[in-house]
Amino acid sequence: MAKIAPLHLLPLVVVSGLLGLGATALFGPDNRDELPSTFIGSQAPAVPQEAVQGTVQLTDADLRAGEITLVNFWASWCPPCRAEHPNLLDLEAEGYRIAGINFRDQQDQASEYLTNYEDPFFATGFDLRGRNAIDWGVTAPPETFIVDGDGTVLFRFVGPLVGSDYEQRFLPELAKALE
Repeated sequence: MAKIAPLHLLPLVVVSGLLGLGATALFGPDNRDELPSTFIGSQAPAVPQEAVQGTVQLTDADLRAGEITLVNFWASWCPPCRAEHPNLLDLEAEGYRIAGINFRDQQDQASEYLTNYEDPFFATGFDLRGRNAIDWGVTAPPETFIVDGDGTVLFRFVGPLVGSDYEQRFLPELAKALE
């Protein structure tokens, strides 16, 4: 029987390790819904001091008005934002209070979007450079926060409010916030 040098086994060990890591990433637990937010349980950060043209200005006091508020970061150039828009309109029609913060957009494009596709927001903020989004920990639109009536952030949802993720994670958290 031929003797195998340990150095010859090194490529096999490395490839096996990489395959194991890949399999764990593919078939292991799905942690995307566990993106940490340092604001859960804390007061909501400040909102922009400017509104989207033609809309009501969102204020910090709006987030502390005694009602559950959904704060949705969106942009007219964002395809996932367009995908979730019908669900935002449905939530608004059901009586939910939704504030919209436009993220890194142009005033005319944001305003035109809300005019053409209906405006689900009771008030808006316009965050041209994304500074308020950074304060909220937003990485990219869309992201939606559930904020308690006293301004406490209860939940952060990353991504569009569509599909099974929306139904299985967001809607139960919204129901829990309303209890």
